[in-house]
Amino acid sequence: MGQIDDDKREGKEAMKKLRNERKQFIKAAAVKMKEQKKVIKAIKEQIKDNPGTVPEIAEGTGIQTSEVLWYLASLKKFGQIVEGEKDGAYFRYELVETEQEEAA
Repeated sequence: MGQIDDDKREGKEAMKKLRNERKQFIKAAAVKMKEQKKVIKAIKEQIKDNPGTVPEIAEGTGIQTSEVLWYLASLKKFGQIVEGEKDGAYFRYELVETEQEEAA
């Protein structure tokens, strides 16, 4: 039983050392995730009540059009938004209502 305790202790020490070595990367990833959530929230708020095109969403949120397009593609991929009618050369994007939102 002493060998098992030693192995556990060594494993814990190795994990602690690894976390300390990677602390800066973990912190950077957490900051990036927080930023992404903020951008997604801004985009969703922008199209919550009325659908918008990429340039309209970019103008309303202050986010670059290329970045807006990137986030819209991701949101579409995961079923959170859909392409609506086409407005000139652009589609209008709108939020997908979830079951929770419909029940409220």
